[in-house]
Parts: sequence; C-alpha cells; structure tokens
Amino acid sequence: MYYKIFEQLKKVLEKDERLVAEGELLRNRIVELARKNDSLLLKHLLVDKQVKHAFFTDVDGVQVFDSDRFVRFVNNKDFLPDSYTAFKNKIGLVEGDEFVSEKKEVVLNWPYKDCVLEGGQTKEDTKRNEVFWNETLAPDQIHRLLDPKVLTNWKRIDAKGEHNISHSGPRSVIPAKAGIQSRVNSSESSVGESINWDKQNLIIKGNNLLALHSLKPRFAGKVKLIYIDPPYNTGNDDFGYNDRFNHSAWLTFMRNRLEAARSLLADNGSILINIDDNESHYLKVLCDEIFGRENFVANIVWQKKFAPQNDARYFSDNHDHILVFAKKKSAWNRILLSISENVKNRYSNPDSDLRGPWSSGDMSVKTYTTSCDYPITTPSGRIVNPSKGRCWMFTKDRLDTLIKDNRVWFGEKGGNVPRLKQFQSEIQAGIVPLTIWLHIDVGHNQEARQDLKSKFGGEAPFATPKPERLLERILQIGSTEGDIVLDFFAGSGTTGAVAHKMGRQWILCEQMEYVDDVTVARLKKVLEGEQGGISKEVNWKGGGDFVYTELMPLNQIYKEKVENAKTAKELAKVWDEIQDNGFLSYKLDVKKFNADAKGFVSLSLADQKRFILESLDYNQLYVNYSEMGDKNYEVSIDNKNLNKEFYGK
Repeated sequence: MYYKIFEQLKKVLEKDERLVAEGELLRNRIVELARKNDSLLLKHLLVDKQVKHAFFTDVDGVQVFDSDRFVRFVNNKDFLPDSYTAFKNKIGLVEGDEFVSEKKEVVLNWPYKDCVLEGGQTKEDTKRNEVFWNETLAPDQIHRLLDPKVLTNWKRIDAKGEHNISHSGPRSVIPAKAGIQSRVNSSESSVGESINWDKQNLIIKGNNLLALHSLKPRFAGKVKLIYIDPPYNTGNDDFGYNDRFNHSAWLTFMRNRLEAARSLLADNGSILINIDDNESHYLKVLCDEIFGRENFVANIVWQKKFAPQNDARYFSDNHDHILVFAKKKSAWNRILLSISENVKNRYSNPDSDLRGPWSSGDMSVKTYTTSCDYPITTPSGRIVNPSKGRCWMFTKDRLDTLIKDNRVWFGEKGGNVPRLKQFQSEIQAGIVPLTIWLHIDVGHNQEARQDLKSKFGGEAPFATPKPERLLERILQIGSTEGDIVLDFFAGSGTTGAVAHKMGRQWILCEQMEYVDDVTVARLKKVLEGEQGGISKEVNWKGGGDFVYTELMPLNQIYKEKVENAKTAKELAKVWDEIQDNGFLSYKLDVKKFNADAKGFVSLSLADQKRFILESLDYNQLYVNYSEMGDKNYEVSIDNKNLNKEFYGK
C-alpha cells in the first residue's frame, strides 16, 4: 500500500511551501513538523483520502495521527532517495534535524539555545537570575508557561479619565476607535459596553514573552509593523530591563520573543529592531534564522548623538542600528517618504516651462565613455567640454533630442555649462528611504530626553529614549492609517504615542513596574492633546482611547492573602492553600520546614508573613486562560466573560 501512495503524498506535501526548497522536498523539515504534530501539516494530510487512510486512525470520530508510521514512511529511501535513512551513521553539529554542514544558511549556536528564557524581571533595581526551561526536558512546563493568560484589571482610558470595563451580559456593540478617532460616548462609564478587540488600542502589563503568546489567539497574522527597542546587553545600569544578560542568555531571550513576534506579523508586515554594535551582528544572524535570510531588507544606521564623546576610550559611539526584516519580502512593500517642504522649495520655473517647476542636475559622469566625450556649443556660442576624466551622461544624438524637448538648461543667458532639467511633476510621489538617518532629520537621544522631561518634569525616566521623529519615519515606511503597530518593549510608550497621533492602531506590552507611572501616563497625555514631539507637525489635537489590562498574577493572589492575614491561624490556612495550589521556590524544602515548624510558630506574625512571601516562587506569575475555571484562582464571572470576549472563545 505504501508504494501506491508515494506520488500522492509527495503532491500533498509539495503544497506546503515550508517543506520545499529548490523544487525538492525537505525530509528533515517534514519529520520535524510531523514529530511536533504541526497543525498545518496535519490539515494537508487529512485532505487526501488515501493519505488520511494510511496515517490516521478514526477513534470515535476523532482522527488520530500515527506519527511514527508517517516518519518511517518518509525516511524510506524509496520515497526520498537522497534523504537520510533512519539508521544513517553521521557525526556532526546538528541544528534542528539537520546537520550544519548540510545547511545552506549560517547557523548561530550557543549554550541554552534549546531553552525558553522567562525573563521575568519587573523592577529596575532587581537584576534577577533568569529562569530557563529546556525544550527537550520540560516540554509540558513550557507548554503551560506559554499558554495564553487570564487578563484582569481592565480599564478603558480616554482624555476624561479611567473607566472600569465590566461585562454585564448581552449588550449593543460600541465599536472601538483606533488612532485619532474619538470613541462614541467616551465620557460615559464603560459598564455594559462591548469592545471591538480587533480594533482596540491596548496596553498589556506583564511578562512580554507571555503577553505575546496571549496575543496570538486574536492577533496572529494581523500585525503590520513591529518596532522594538530591546535591552542592548551592555551591562550598563541605566537601562530599565535586565541589561546584564550574558551573551548566551541574551540570544535565548531574544530568540524566544522574536519567534513569537513573527507569528503575529501579517504576511506583508515587517519588524524593525533598534540595537547597538554590541549585539547587532549576532542579532542579524539570529533574525536570518527566524525570519529567513531572504527576508532581510536593510540595516539602517541612525545618528543617535550629534556631538562627539571626548571621553571615549577608542571611538565616539554616535550611532545605533535598526535591523529591518519582512515577514515575506515578496509580499512587503515599503512606503515612500513624503516630500518635505525643504525639498519642494528646491524646484522653480525660471523659463515658465509648461511642465511646471523643475530643478537642474549635473550632466557629466565619472564613468568614462568615448562616445560621450564631445564638445557642446551653448546657445550663446560658447564651447563647453566635460571636465578632465569625465564625460557627458548622453551620446550626441540623445543630447540633441533632449535640447529639442527643452530638457537642457544653459542658464538665463544661454552660456552656462548645460544641466539636465528634472521636473517635480515627473518624480515619484515620495522619496525612497535611505539607510543612513541623520539626527537633523529624525532626532537624537537628547531631543527625546528633553521631550520626556517636558512631559514628566525633573529628570527623564529613561537615559536613551527614542525621539518621536524617529518613530514617525518608521511608521511612515512600514504602515498606513488603521494598521496595527506592536511594541513589546514599550518603555516610555513612544511607539504608542506616535502611532496614536498618526492614526494607527497600537498594542504595547510592558512588564516593568513603571508602566503605570510612565507608559500609561505618557499615553494619557497624548489623549489630552499634548503638543510635544510630532504633535504640531501632524496637527494633533487629542482624542481617542486605549484599554489597559494586566496578565492575572498567580502567586500574587497568595501574596495578597498573606499580607491580609490578621492572625497566625488565618496565615496557617493560607500556607496550607499555598502548598496545595501555589508555587514555592525550589530553594525551600517544604518537608523539612513542616517537620520543624516550631521555630516558625515562635516568630511574630510579621516575620511569619515575611518568610512565606520570600518562599513564593516569583517565576510562576500568571494564571492560564485554560485554567480560568479553577475556583482556587478566584476569577470572577465578569472577568471570565471579558476574557472569553477577548480570546473569542
């Protein structure tokens, strides 16, 4: 039977572009996805009756995939003669299911690459030891870790204040408004209001890796533009996030988040990553693996400082990199930059040409061609030759045609060196973006710091914030009004602020405690019509709204119960509950502790509370959406309904 479906299976597999390269099926990729029970692969296999019959078993109406049989079949040398067999002996460095020597790409390998790094720091002054989960040894824990989380503490925020969002059963839908549009009844309470989550501006507080996975059920494949300014891994103390990762940990941290981010991008979307020299070149190779080297678009150099650092030991560091990758380069189109007034002013019409304003350009070139080296007689009778080592841009015949069409300018008196007329009406409707961005065009760190100081007073909350003009250019190139823009290292909220002023829908994720005092506060000022940054340029007057929500803490529940306990007896009940349902630090031997509890009982209530709080595992932070019904987590009916609305389940 196997041999009868060889060709049929090949036809099915060839429909999945992930499994084909240069016209040939990739056996190792097929095996990898089969072992993972990849949903798209299984859908392809189920479509064909013969293939379905060969590799699936019907159990009470449920099709069960026999991955072992399928892998043995694919490994058969008669199916793919040039593929590896199940027993082929070969020694070498492996990346996934393939030997590095067999791959066409440059592969970046490092310790912990096969791990998920939680990255759960929430306070600037806590440089915690990060938690790693090995993909091979702890797949169940990783699956649980990355499951969508329960969202809580919902608020809709507009220029008039905060409004708690409540679910009260069937309601009429008031559509959410993105960007510059104001919400209907924005001054009213949000109770009884249904939100169109697909169009809603959103801030999520909580671990950004887990927030990204929580966004996937609703926003996978819908985000047009992602911009992030991640920790640079420099070891400096002036960066809010854990900027003391070692190199391997940082690469793992970024890989986990970029893989999740890619799944959120639309096929015609792109991601831009701000980074410095310390990790930029490693990050480029890492992104080649995640997004595909063929989807690399550009490396932009941004002049972040306008003055030299005279105390620099080697070179004055005046630039950052912005790496640009498309989800699918074939589907992505960059948008031309609008022509500035300064550029428009370069065009005039001194000879009243009917084709309108024009500017003139040099007609000579360095690339020498004998046929283009000849004298030109100007209308005034002057003989003009190209400069030494240069020649004209055109042959004599072509020049004569251009002169007849009044496209060559010899000056008002007809005696100047000829220049080519370039009409404003004939140039494209914008400017192709360059890969070098000067501070005079897009701003610098000092400009951004001053802008933040004017908003918050005193010192700026960040040492190296990004200017709004920089984000304006990024959004101009990669998005249009109404598109979804995502930033999962939100920081001071610059991406959201600029996206809002430019009429984009935006989503921000921020896990640091300053999200309330900085990120949310910054966006509130935008709604109120603050006039910093690009406000005057885009004629920003205020308006619109956003929804704020948080990943629902898990151990936080017990933390609050501990803090609220009034007596030692009440605290003992909480301790029993924590042992049953909470998550304790691996450093605590619970059996030994309970066996020798006399010392604990003798402590004051305050000291007992402090000990239990220190025993909680702060890596187990949030409640899974799939476990929302567990009564121990005390998720209210109202919050359950809001989560069902958000996740569409």
